[in-house]
Amino acid sequence: MSGNQMFVDSFQDSKAAYVLSNVVEVVERILTFIPTKSLLRIASVSRLWRNCARRVLRTQQQLTWASACGSSTAEAHVLCGVLAEEVEKVFLLPRTVLAMVDCEAFNGQAYCYSKAKKSRQSPGAVEELNVLFPKSCDFMGIAVPGVVLTPTGSRSNPPQEYQEGEAGFAIMFPSTEGVHIKPFHFCKKTISPAALKEAGLVDNPDLRVVLIFVYEAYKSGGARFLNQILEPLAKSKALIAGGLVESAFSPPRECCSQGAYGVVGLALSGPKVQGASVLLDHDISNAKTAEATIRRLKAAKIPEKNTLGFMFACVGRGQNYYNNQTNVEADAFHKVFPNTPLFGLFGNGEIGCDRIIKDDYTLCDTDTDSLQHEYTTVMTLVHLG
Repeated sequence: MSGNQMFVDSFQDSKAAYVLSNVVEVVERILTFIPTKSLLRIASVSRLWRNCARRVLRTQQQLTWASACGSSTAEAHVLCGVLAEEVEKVFLLPRTVLAMVDCEAFNGQAYCYSKAKKSRQSPGAVEELNVLFPKSCDFMGIAVPGVVLTPTGSRSNPPQEYQEGEAGFAIMFPSTEGVHIKPFHFCKKTISPAALKEAGLVDNPDLRVVLIFVYEAYKSGGARFLNQILEPLAKSKALIAGGLVESAFSPPRECCSQGAYGVVGLALSGPKVQGASVLLDHDISNAKTAEATIRRLKAAKIPEKNTLGFMFACVGRGQNYYNNQTNVEADAFHKVFPNTPLFGLFGNGEIGCDRIIKDDYTLCDTDTDSLQHEYTTVMTLVHLG
């Protein structure tokens, strides 16, 4: 008899084996210390373990993220390697993933067709990111001129602004009771009142927050297209925040041709979703006034748990805007909200406005309350129950 067989026979006769095969409370407690991917693998051991694993997964509703910066030694973007490692460690089952990478590094490596140039990214590279997550997971990938991220590991890590260099992040949202996250995409061929309604962007009393990202907006007709979306949203009770980005590389969009303008985003609905935002206008150009503006978000009294910060800034801001001082706005946010991770982008235009929410609220329809801006930063808090 082999040593392994003797161990198995001994284990089967032990008290530990009895406990792990019959005592639900013990098994369930042990499984809470096991990352989700491993948990899914060992759930096939027995019916008891499978049922315990399902209950554990239902309780793991704390969102998480992976982020990366610095040049990659591989052909792929630096985020790909980090994400492959971090996904093995997470304690949740991702239902929605929002990823952002810098467009310069992302577009310049294995993601491009070297000859045909049919698209900015090769299907294989995008597929590489998608396969890291369950088939039922909605993955949205965006390439931007600059990235704002919080380093992986702790919610209290100081966020960093990357206007140059390789950087990216992926936020993983679990399925959460009282929170519904629905991705959307529109181009000039698919946008219509019926499509907006189907996406939950209009006639949806439960809509709370819309994160919206417009690509190729400078093309002829792009401004009119964007207004088709923002005008009905401005009449809703939802918080709108986002920006004009370089491209959206996932999910694939077969409805529109290469180089055509369009929009992607996430519609967040449900009674547990809360949001608030402030606009750092073009006249805010020092750390003190930036912090004072961000501090106004405190009035919303949004809970700290399961809350994210989003920073959507103009490419014209950052270090040059603050007299060669780096990381001014991210540092100001971290000073006010030291335990809230911050993510976002530097883009070619900002979408959002001041929305300090206490109870119920409506978006203002006056000309002074426009949702589109330049040389500004939209700083946003989003709470997910």
